[in-house]
Amino acid sequence: MSVQSIERAFALLRALAVGPVGVTELAERVELPKSTVARLLAALENEGAVAQAGIGGEYRLGDGLLDIAGATQPGSGLVATARPYLIELCNEASEAAGVSILNGRSVYYLDHVEAESDVQVRSWTGELAPLHAVPSGLVLLAHFGETELENYLQGPLTASTPWTVTDPDEIRERLSTIRSLGYAWVYEEFAEGINSIAAPIVEADGTVQSALHIHGPAYRFPNPERTHDLGNLVINAATSLADNLTYD
Repeated sequence: MSVQSIERAFALLRALAVGPVGVTELAERVELPKSTVARLLAALENEGAVAQAGIGGEYRLGDGLLDIAGATQPGSGLVATARPYLIELCNEASEAAGVSILNGRSVYYLDHVEAESDVQVRSWTGELAPLHAVPSGLVLLAHFGETELENYLQGPLTASTPWTVTDPDEIRERLSTIRSLGYAWVYEEFAEGINSIAAPIVEADGTVQSALHIHGPAYRFPNPERTHDLGNLVINAATSLADNLTYD
């Protein structure tokens, strides 16, 4: 592969890091001929660096690349260790499952497993989300020390959707409930039309730096009769993952 081809391949990967996209739009983003983009995508797909959602579907970053990227993040063993638990959660809930890690005032999405469904939710792998707007972030906040939490609540607390809770007092009350339950639900607070649940991965020393989550379309997820059962499902997966996690 020539230097130019490598440069172009990295341009595609950077564009896909924003989110899944089709060949035509991707070609427009990187300002390359569609035929060139299609050829590069085929080569990248063979190496597992990108993946396509069915024939003619959108492309996203592939598991091969994500495993390499995950190895550069804090807790490099987390991605590989979490993958079987994500698959199990995905199968049990029939929705997408993911793992995220604390990154400043945000959570960083490390990995994502999609469910077998006609209606897919997008993957936020490789992206950041405000702690107060997603369940993974809320379960992390619930384990902050008092000073650390108050520093966070001083803001800014931005609203991702009209339903994002940004009032510090409401967040404090919510975190108290999360500590009692052991999991957090978020209803369309980070992305409209998406509901999600998360539980913390409690490390051996009692600290929490990461979380497991399940998310799906609001019209079908969750089944109102399963909200607590799903909470226990995620808690059990996070607990088992923590027991089997090794740290560098």
